[in-house]
Amino acid sequence: MLDRLQVLADRYEKLSELLCDPDVVNDSSRLRSYAKEQSDLEEAYQAYLEYKQVVEQLSGAKAMLEEKLDDEMRDMVKMEIEELAERKVELEERVRVLLLPKDPNDDKNVIVEIRGAAGGEEANLFAAELYRMYAKYADAQGWRTELLEASVSDLGGFKEVIFTINGQGAYSKMKFESGAHRVQRVPETESGGRIHTSTSTVVVMPEAEELDIEILDKDIRVDTFCSSGAGGQSVNTTKSAVRVTHLPTGIIATCQDGKSQNDNKAKALQVLRTRIMDIKIQEEEAKYAGERREKVGTGDRSERIRTYNFPQSRVTDHRIGLTLHKLDSVLNGSMDDIVNALSLAEQTDLLEREGMA
Repeated sequence: MLDRLQVLADRYEKLSELLCDPDVVNDSSRLRSYAKEQSDLEEAYQAYLEYKQVVEQLSGAKAMLEEKLDDEMRDMVKMEIEELAERKVELEERVRVLLLPKDPNDDKNVIVEIRGAAGGEEANLFAAELYRMYAKYADAQGWRTELLEASVSDLGGFKEVIFTINGQGAYSKMKFESGAHRVQRVPETESGGRIHTSTSTVVVMPEAEELDIEILDKDIRVDTFCSSGAGGQSVNTTKSAVRVTHLPTGIIATCQDGKSQNDNKAKALQVLRTRIMDIKIQEEEAKYAGERREKVGTGDRSERIRTYNFPQSRVTDHRIGLTLHKLDSVLNGSMDDIVNALSLAEQTDLLEREGMA
């Protein structure tokens, strides 16, 4: 671990030199790349410096015990050794986590797709509640959401809703949400008071930038049509809605909620790029299916990951066996307990796989 930390520290200090190099300063691309790399190393570098300092102080304190000291001074040194030893262990644990391989997409914005699945109108209504939950969670994190596409059901739910979440570390916290979300409750349309089970599916994808996925004009077909509202009725007479088809893959993205046809086309291309990149990510991960982490799921988009039980005000995440009896709070965007527990499970699994546990 110390060897890896020293390599990291050497790279951090080399980057400090490079960022002062006139050739780099005058090259905006390299400057941005080096600054980003150093920023990513900052926390681990500072932890390493503190760790080295604590080790030196601990060694010095232990050496003092070999000297002739009065009882009061000896007790003070022993107390200092105890405190430094505890801090050393804390820093070692922190550094182990900081040295874990980082998901290259963790800092990216995300595109979220939610669809009503099994359960008809009740599933659509729950899809709308999930959308509101994520929007409130994003707001609490200081992130910004933007609606890209929505298909509203007759009772005001969502057959499908697609939106972006823009903010630092959005994917690192939202990536655990992909999968089937199950709801158990008595629907408003149920006269007999029976509990129904319905599901809505969530897909969270790191947003692809133009540099990540290049889409050539010859590879797409762009169709325009009139925007429509709930029930399919036309909401305007201009063909501002846009459907973009990626001919090599057959992937389709539509957008009708923008202010203009150009705005809708740009957003549709944004979704298209992200879906293409997501397929590539899924294919890459499938190659290592046997090594996929078990504690936070296989990544299968059809996997049931969480149950929201209204009669018992209970939320259960099946991947890590976490149960919380505060359903209303969670649906109002208080997701930190769930997100933190899933992050910890991922870190623990990575530590075991890296042989650092």
